[in-house]
Amino acid sequence: MTDLDTLVKQFQQKDINAFEKLYAMYSNSIHGVVYNIVRDSAISDELMQDVFIKAWNNAESYSSSKGRFFTWILNIARNAAIDKTRSKTFKQTKQNLNTDFFVDIIASNDNLESKTDAIGIKKYVTQLGEKCKTLIEFLYFKGFTQKETAETLEIPIGTVKTRNRSCIQKLRDMVL
Repeated sequence: MTDLDTLVKQFQQKDINAFEKLYAMYSNSIHGVVYNIVRDSAISDELMQDVFIKAWNNAESYSSSKGRFFTWILNIARNAAIDKTRSKTFKQTKQNLNTDFFVDIIASNDNLESKTDAIGIKKYVTQLGEKCKTLIEFLYFKGFTQKETAETLEIPIGTVKTRNRSCIQKLRDMVL
């Protein structure tokens, strides 16, 4: 059993020290992913804290047999950020934004923020082909749905799904 496994077990047993250590390990990465989706630092800060509280409250639902702890908490964060962007209050606060907000969303596909790279995934993503890099950025770093990605890239949704599976498998092969 590794130190991380021990730490996660302690976290699941509501050990405050384990919570603090995991927070220190993952907060920058979680913040980066959330920020890439919501594009607002204050909202990212708030959501990041909400994510860790939700993970704390639902720690017993994590199972190492289903995947890594970081992946589990990253999915919680990504879902929370996407839910936030779809909320009525978020949409209302963004109605009168200047164009600077949108520039980065439309910008090139090699725009992975440095905070997103706190876990070192950028070096692997950049090794993928252009189609995979684009797809992964839209689906995982910008929070687009598969349908939104298909519409933005003007390709069939089936192609998005197939490429997603293929690209993630390539990423797994590189990382593992």
